[in-house]
Amino acid sequence: MCWISFFYYLCTLKYLTGTSSRKIHNIMSVKIRLQRHGKKGKPFFHIVVADSRARRDGRFIEKLGTYNPITNPATIDLNVDSAVKWLNNGAQPTDTARAILSYKGALYKKHLQGGVAKGAFDEAEAEKRFTAWVEAKEQKVQGKVEGLSKAQADAKKAALEAEAKVNEARVAAAAQAEADAKAAEEAANAPAEEVAEATEGEAPAAETEENTEA
Repeated sequence: MCWISFFYYLCTLKYLTGTSSRKIHNIMSVKIRLQRHGKKGKPFFHIVVADSRARRDGRFIEKLGTYNPITNPATIDLNVDSAVKWLNNGAQPTDTARAILSYKGALYKKHLQGGVAKGAFDEAEAEKRFTAWVEAKEQKVQGKVEGLSKAQADAKKAALEAEAKVNEARVAAAAQAEADAKAAEEAANAPAEEVAEATEGEAPAAETEENTEA
């Protein structure tokens, strides 16, 4: 049954587009995938349409956008209309590319175009729904960015407060050590001063005794 459905799909595609069987086969061999660029440890990808038989980082048919996974959230620049065009022509995205297309709304826009083709709603309604989806998505992404910024600010504030406490503890420890050293020095000097005072007090007494004997 699966092969019958696939054959019916190919025949329908050939009838609607006037495309030869050879061209249809070429369309079915087209992939939307990522092409790696950037340095080691810092990947940066181009989102491209390429022949599935070509090398991963080799020649491609069209560049649809870029994908930078290092930023948080990831930075994605995608030509949604071109992506939808290739999807409608039968290009098959890889798993990662499909996730990116879904994230940027290409799959949703393709779904809306299918609704227009079936007469469920007109193009104006489809565009209205897609615009609303994009705005909601942007608000969600912006909320995540603001949340990450707040988390980073809070972490920085906490680090500064912890550093300030450590510095205060160091200053207090240094002051205490200085006080202890001063107290020890005073304690060490105290007996010598007491002996000197006692000696000075005994000298007049000795003189008095000598005078009495005389």
